[in-house]
Amino acid sequence: MAPLITHLYTADPSAHVFEGKVYIYPSHDRETDIQFNDNGDQYDMADYHVFSTDSLDPVAPVTDHGVVLKTEDIPWVSKQLWAPDAAFKDGKYYLYFPARDKEGIFRIGVAVGDRPEGPFKPDPEPIKGSYSIDPATFVDEDGQAYMYFGGLWGGQLQCYQKGNDIFEAEWQGPKEPSGEGARALGPRVAKMTDDMRQFATEVKEIQILAPETGEPIAADDHDRRFFEAAWMHKYNGKYYFSYSTGDTHYLAYGVGDSPYGPFTYGGRILEPVLGWTTHHSIVEFKGRWWLFHHDCELSKGVNHLRSVKIKEIFYDKDGKIVTEKPE
Repeated sequence: MAPLITHLYTADPSAHVFEGKVYIYPSHDRETDIQFNDNGDQYDMADYHVFSTDSLDPVAPVTDHGVVLKTEDIPWVSKQLWAPDAAFKDGKYYLYFPARDKEGIFRIGVAVGDRPEGPFKPDPEPIKGSYSIDPATFVDEDGQAYMYFGGLWGGQLQCYQKGNDIFEAEWQGPKEPSGEGARALGPRVAKMTDDMRQFATEVKEIQILAPETGEPIAADDHDRRFFEAAWMHKYNGKYYFSYSTGDTHYLAYGVGDSPYGPFTYGGRILEPVLGWTTHHSIVEFKGRWWLFHHDCELSKGVNHLRSVKIKEIFYDKDGKIVTEKPE
């Protein structure tokens, strides 16, 4: 599949169906002279575009609705508008985004609009109690919204091992727990307030369990442990939490009975692609399920210049995600 968008470099696509169309909320990669490093400094993104399309098979022309939010619009931000997400509730559209504050610590902000394509007006402060990166919002069938987030290494999740309000600067960079008996750090989740602009509950850590033991996945199990790129969707009454394994370059998922988990590891939904990172979303559109992701094919392998792609995914009779249509 060719990239959906070729006039800009786009990554980390969050796809949602609003008003009968697919809207895509990606990050916007740009050229930079910053050298690649494990802290992610080369991902020097400064604004967001919103895109939409009427059809995925075949893909109809993709509309670029232009810049809907930029760094200088947001009082608390210093740099790096990384992977965003969007949500709709009670007549309003919400754009969630991570960025570094004036002290260089990642927080998560929210901007509000009347239309899915924006424009969006940001709140003047980040969400209280937010940290790390990759917000993903999920509005359940009862109307309750949840935010999932977290990212290791440059995303600073490993800096909060002593609690949600304790930032340990010495853990910055490509570090995470390791060694015999160490448990992988889990993604985070919190309920959202009715107005979708704050956390309504304490942030909780999510457990992803190994199916063979029922115990949390080990920190050294880099093929299965959570690294970044949280996403939640629901299928046949089950909650599917999917994520990137980071340095091993897989997209994986777990299944649970509650939006809080725990989630039992279920397998991979994407093998490594060209480029260092993999970040995605999963959406149902016109009765079919689609995986949005990115790779670096258009930039010929430049890791910080990525492009959004899609592929169809399926479920087998047991509810497992598969990449080929079952017979």
